[in-house]
Amino acid sequence: MQLPIYMDCHSTTPVDARVLGAMLPYFNADFGNAASRTHSFGWAAEAAVDRAREQVAALLGATAREIVFTSGATESNALALRGAAAVLRARGDHLVTTAIEHKAVLDTCRQLAREGFRLTIVPVGADGIVDAAAIGKAIEPGTILVSVMAANNEIGTLQPLAAIGALCRARGVLFHTDAAQAVGKIPLAVEALGIDLLSCSAHKLYGPKGVGALYLRRRVRIDPQTQGGGQERGLRSGTLNVPGIVGLGSACAIAAAEMPVEAPRLQALRDRLWSGIRAALPDVIVNGSMRDRLPHNLNVSFAGVQGESLLMMMNDVAVSPGAACDSANAEPSHVARAIGVPDDLARSSLRFGLGRFTTEAEVDYAIRKVVQSVERLRRESPLYASPSSGSGEDT
Repeated sequence: MQLPIYMDCHSTTPVDARVLGAMLPYFNADFGNAASRTHSFGWAAEAAVDRAREQVAALLGATAREIVFTSGATESNALALRGAAAVLRARGDHLVTTAIEHKAVLDTCRQLAREGFRLTIVPVGADGIVDAAAIGKAIEPGTILVSVMAANNEIGTLQPLAAIGALCRARGVLFHTDAAQAVGKIPLAVEALGIDLLSCSAHKLYGPKGVGALYLRRRVRIDPQTQGGGQERGLRSGTLNVPGIVGLGSACAIAAAEMPVEAPRLQALRDRLWSGIRAALPDVIVNGSMRDRLPHNLNVSFAGVQGESLLMMMNDVAVSPGAACDSANAEPSHVARAIGVPDDLARSSLRFGLGRFTTEAEVDYAIRKVVQSVERLRRESPLYASPSSGSGEDT
């Protein structure tokens, strides 16, 4: 085992060596522009992009023509939300989302609200899961789009996509999901789930940064947000990132093949981590449902501990205080507040994101490090008096 240990796979993942191997030829040997259709260099690049499109589609249960390549999930979210809103504005002006969405969705929706759209943000339960019936109640005659994430990036909770998809389809409303944290980690079949638009990013599933995709159901129309050379059927102009796209395709193919084994292995490691922590420490609370949760996620709060001090003491275990995008923000995350976590506990929370290369030895080291750090900080803290009975309850 080598230090430091990486347990922040919700933030990003290392590029799998097999993915890197697939990408390398497209940097120098097969370096052609996929839009250059007059010579073999362009043909080879186009063939690689077509193959990657098939690989992404296969993981999602889609067809290749329904995949649009982007720079990542943030762009995919913006393209889906803004693109659909622009097309459907004549039909309605109401958008529905949830209180725990990633800022890439919430900020885009709020910007649309500033531009004249109406926005309903549906709360979630203390378990971090939105009630599909609450989404149904929020839908009204003028609703044109519902956006609910597949899995939360902080607390890992899985949302009831199938139930929401069925509601949206019955009401004639488009359904978008930000699936950046879920693609390649849990099975996602867009047809069965009733999904019209889905966003994903390569670097969350052992692919490169700077590339992602938008699934766009056939016959669903959106307006492009960039104009130019007409790439990606005019929906996302710009020279295609062929090495990155190849990497995304390869990462999706590996995930499809290995998910049935990788998911239960990661869940066992996650449960080992949680069991080890709560067996040794009182007053430790898991945030979000432990039942409906990504297999590799654990988000816990430690009473009587300052989060910044805890992170400093755990300098050889890379974890996050919450969403990576908010790691420099001293305020508790909007997700913690949405599920009712008190500010003091929210500030003492750690997010563990285990990954493909995490080992039992690393998990055991992380347990010892957490326990030692929390015990020391509590001894030194005037805020922590005595242990309560129990070590937190699973929700």
